[in-house]
Amino acid sequence: MSSATQTNKPRVLVFDSGVGGLSVAREIQQRLPWLPLVYASDNGFFPYGTKGETELIARVDQVIRSLLQRYPVDILIIACNTASTLTLPHLRSQLSLPIVGVVPAIKPAAKLSQSGVIGLLATPATVARPYTHELIREYAPQCDVISLGSSELVQIAEQKLRGEVIDHKSIEHIAAQLMEPEKAKQMDVLVLACTHFPLLKEELSVYLPEKIQLIDSGEAIARRVEFLLGTNIPHGNKAIENIAVFTKRTNEAAQLSIALKNFGIHKIDYLDLQ
Repeated sequence: MSSATQTNKPRVLVFDSGVGGLSVAREIQQRLPWLPLVYASDNGFFPYGTKGETELIARVDQVIRSLLQRYPVDILIIACNTASTLTLPHLRSQLSLPIVGVVPAIKPAAKLSQSGVIGLLATPATVARPYTHELIREYAPQCDVISLGSSELVQIAEQKLRGEVIDHKSIEHIAAQLMEPEKAKQMDVLVLACTHFPLLKEELSVYLPEKIQLIDSGEAIARRVEFLLGTNIPHGNKAIENIAVFTKRTNEAAQLSIALKNFGIHKIDYLDLQ
């Protein structure tokens, strides 16, 4: 593994269009607290869900190559459902390092559910994507899946991390929409299929029945990273440095500095793309 051979300390790159991937970074930190992280947000092209497929593949390729040039890492995590479903085959054909993507947690949800009714809360693009429908067919054929797409929750999660006042009425309305179908009364597991949404777990729980268990892919990704590192684990308790990188200098990015410290990230850098 490239950077580990240079420093004897492996490092991972967690990449997202916004701050949603921080929910994945948090799971990795809880499982592997000694592991240095580069958290990269392509805020200059946010949000990804509204972009065309060809355009997005080219953009992610450009940003990832620029990031890896500046920050050698051992594992790349695409902590974005949209980018994972669209760009992983391309990235894996171009890069030699291990790449971990995000998959909506439909398989574990189907196993967990006692009632056979599960919810899927994602962006509209993820809800509509054939890839998601295939996951449901493969792993939850015996379940009723109630799907809801929301772009608004992505924006609310971003606002929350910037320390802005968030619109609880909107969260309440989205929860009510999800629970509208008659079958929803039996829902006992809800898949948060956008990495932004676990950042709003507490707020969502207020407006959903207590019996509904909220699950996401963060813990599975952390386990996968641990597996890929294998025995490549440093000894001792040397301080680690985590860094956040943005593709555009904005007031919003600057406002995230306090929230980033809560994730153990004390340094911010900017990637100037040509």
